[in-house]
Amino acid sequence: MSKPTTLLILGASGDLTSRLLLPAIGQLLEREPDRHLMLKGAGSDAWSERRWKEAVRTAFASAEAEDQVERVSDTTYTKADVTDAAALTGLLDGITGSLVIYFALPPAVTAAACGVLKDLTLPEDTVLALEKPFGGDEEGARELNATLLKIVPEHRIFRVDHFLGRSTLLNILGVRFANRLIEPVWSADHVQSVLVRYDESLALEGRARYYDKAGAMIDMIQSHLLQVLAILAMEEPVDLDEIDLRDAKSAALRATHIWDDNAVRSSRRARYTAGTIDGRELPSYVDEEGVDPSRQTETLAEIVCEVRTSRWAGVPFTLRSGKALRDKTAEIVVAFKPVRHIPDGLTGAPADGGLLRLSLSPDRIELELNVNGGDDPFALRREKLSTRIGRSTLQAYTEVLSQLLDGDVALSVRGDAAEECWRIIQPVRDAWARGEVHLEDYPAGSLGPAEWATSH
Repeated sequence: MSKPTTLLILGASGDLTSRLLLPAIGQLLEREPDRHLMLKGAGSDAWSERRWKEAVRTAFASAEAEDQVERVSDTTYTKADVTDAAALTGLLDGITGSLVIYFALPPAVTAAACGVLKDLTLPEDTVLALEKPFGGDEEGARELNATLLKIVPEHRIFRVDHFLGRSTLLNILGVRFANRLIEPVWSADHVQSVLVRYDESLALEGRARYYDKAGAMIDMIQSHLLQVLAILAMEEPVDLDEIDLRDAKSAALRATHIWDDNAVRSSRRARYTAGTIDGRELPSYVDEEGVDPSRQTETLAEIVCEVRTSRWAGVPFTLRSGKALRDKTAEIVVAFKPVRHIPDGLTGAPADGGLLRLSLSPDRIELELNVNGGDDPFALRREKLSTRIGRSTLQAYTEVLSQLLDGDVALSVRGDAAEECWRIIQPVRDAWARGEVHLEDYPAGSLGPAEWATSH
């Protein structure tokens, strides 16, 4: 039997807890029968113990873990203002052993709760888990980090980035570092461009309270996609532990800047209008419930970055994410430079020297090669070699919780990396706030604005 751990979820009556955290807990207990977990919930809603336990039971059932409900049958729920010292003290009273506090809360509430926690006495092994965004800008992230370090040391702070689950991350590292075909050409000498894209067919889906203040830039690019860039651009770490791996990622982010230091030419933004996705009629974003049109919130964003190191200088890294698009596409596309010379007689010179495409969720790798043969043996054409790789049966949050409860912060976002991500996008935010980058439109269910390049 593992060491008992108390998981205290602040914001337990919210959507994140019921939709993601509780199903992940059920799946984790199903997969790890020796884990001993005490589950406590606290939220602003006046839930009864019965309603809370029913929420746990329903979530476990959704993860096909109904038989694990008995393992958390003594779970409790407390209505509490988690920014109040007395309320937090009451929630912590009686907890012994390891404690994980999970902040399933809006960023401002999380920051306020941490400001109270720093003056309270916590169990010695307390771990703090926070959802993105971490702060609202570089200064806010730095202030939040300073507060967190007054509560626990950095190695017990878990800034959650579920986008890169453990299996997906290791797949990318394996492809990059363990193949003689790829590792020697992973640099500006051979790579022409890199695209990291996460397009969703989902629209707002009732998330206006958060999304209308964040937009595509903060929701996806500032957090998840810049973390992917760091994995792609970093130098090879000595080890995949919390020091070497996170050192390598932070060094890559410190070298990352907006392309040509020009936020106007190197960024684009757009917002969806009314349209149809899979036969479902969608209203314009500005007509969605809870949206304030005056905020000019983008639902599709794109920035181009450069990693100013000897390995990557001169290679554009394009990061793009949007909602209400025709297709769901999550991928990394590495385009290689054209070969120096093609023999006379071969026709149809390609625009690049081939593509490496890493699709995320499901994880798949494709290598697109320029070949000849067929009806016209001298004409070049593109062929794909494709296979699925290392798909995990665990939900992303199950992987996150497993690492979190084990105290393994290697795949979480370190404090300095969180600050760098805000620093990178700030010139774009400033240019957008000044109105220097036009907010374009695209119909829901389309590929985006007609003039946007959508793929390599």
